[in-house]
Amino acid sequence: MSTTLTQLKISGVTVAEAEQLWYDTARWPLFVDGLQSVVSVEGDPPQRGSRVVWQSFPAGRGEVSETVVEYSPGAGQQLEVLDRSLQGVQRVGFSQLDGAVGVELSLDYRLSSANPLRALIDLLFIRRAQNQSLRRTLAAFAAELQSIDG
Repeated sequence: MSTTLTQLKISGVTVAEAEQLWYDTARWPLFVDGLQSVVSVEGDPPQRGSRVVWQSFPAGRGEVSETVVEYSPGAGQQLEVLDRSLQGVQRVGFSQLDGAVGVELSLDYRLSSANPLRALIDLLFIRRAQNQSLRRTLAAFAAELQSIDG
């Protein structure tokens, strides 16, 4: 299993404000990297057992399914993630800092391909791309959150 992680400190907001935006699936196209549209929402996100299916842009991941397996109000959530090329666990965590919110986003994943070179491909290409995607998501999230607050 491969892991990628990124963190960001967002000034001038609270954990409650950050959570309100993060869990608003209608607003995901504004900040989730590669997401073109939300296809369906089942249950009551961010509650455990809820599921969101979204579609990427044409050259992206295709259809992505995210199912909440753990949710802790004020702290974050854990999702099972599945698309045509990987399966994994994504975690988001929130922490209140002095006048800011710390957000940590990680993805533990396994490539679905049976290609014998998948470990090398992951090391050289996929892991870096996944990390860059998480960074773009957090940067866009921070910009959107600060535009609401500010």
